[in-house]
Amino acid sequence: MTTSTRGAQTPAVLVLEDGRSFRGRAYGAVGETFGEAVFSTGMTGYQETLTDPSYHRQVVVMTAPHIGNTGVNDEDPESGRIWVSGYVVRDPARTPSNWRSRRSLDDELTAQGVVGISGVDTRALTRHLRERGAMRVGIFSGEALADEAALLAKVRAAPQMKGADLSAEVATQETYVVPAIGTKRFTVAAIDLGIKGMTPHRMAERGIEVHVLPATATVEDIYAVNPDGVFFSNGPGDPATADHPVSLMRAVLERSTPLFGICFGNQILGRALGFGTFKLKYGHRGINQPVQDRTTGKVEVTAHNHGFAVDAPLDAPSDTPYGRAEVSHVCLNDNVVEGLRLLDRPAFSVQYHPEAAAGPHDAGYLFDRFVTLLEGQRA
Repeated sequence: MTTSTRGAQTPAVLVLEDGRSFRGRAYGAVGETFGEAVFSTGMTGYQETLTDPSYHRQVVVMTAPHIGNTGVNDEDPESGRIWVSGYVVRDPARTPSNWRSRRSLDDELTAQGVVGISGVDTRALTRHLRERGAMRVGIFSGEALADEAALLAKVRAAPQMKGADLSAEVATQETYVVPAIGTKRFTVAAIDLGIKGMTPHRMAERGIEVHVLPATATVEDIYAVNPDGVFFSNGPGDPATADHPVSLMRAVLERSTPLFGICFGNQILGRALGFGTFKLKYGHRGINQPVQDRTTGKVEVTAHNHGFAVDAPLDAPSDTPYGRAEVSHVCLNDNVVEGLRLLDRPAFSVQYHPEAAAGPHDAGYLFDRFVTLLEGQRA
């Protein structure tokens, strides 16, 4: 519930489900909003973060203190709208300064009805979330804020992220095609579970025509486009609820069609292979997460946005219904599984975002690795 008035001087309060609260000023729309409180460690790329569908139903706390310096442009969004449920910043820019800026971040949040809060000690809030874990949160502004007990009751009545089935809420409703750039070499069917715009673009740069299909697509829909390979995208929600995507992926694995998954797609592959998934204490979000590619030993700095992970053994390959599988990538901060690959079929996945929007380009080779699978299957 929001109003469209600017709230620069309007009091606001952020209330966590464990009872801790932070007071500040309204930023963006004035009203109330709820979601899971998470933090993102990226110092840049706030526009891409806001428009990433994987942040659906999450209230994002930015650890970088100064946000909004470059305003908002029309080139960098990763989807057609802002998906975060709420936004928390310490020191918002008073005046954006960038040659591509078209409007301020405050104006954009207001226009899209996104309730935020500024003037918050985001370092203290981040430390609290690291110690206590991601949890439900509410941001309230524009009304009487004295009765925090009533506000806390609202927060605790909000749905949790664990058990949430959200991918169909953010995915395209109709198939669309992203044409290859230059000479077309391959056709890929991409299952949209919350895909970012840069992802099919990265494939198009490599001569791939990408048919982006809804999350509800069937096996018949996939093979109707005569694909050389299949891609499963990132997306929001608990992978334990994603029974349809898991069933879909198993059908693709049965046919040994080259397969690549990222983020939510990695968790789907894990489930398809028979591994479990679990919720991380506070997740990985930002553009500076160190990951090791265990197939090469190379360490890369990567972009992340996930609160769930795959539970797979790190020490040796596992037998699955589709042959042997191994953990191909691991996070160097906490040994969380960051990638899987099948040794007997052309399929692999990573838990992070190689499209690098925003973020470093260290992981761009993964799209080339996918192309190599497509070439091998055609040969």
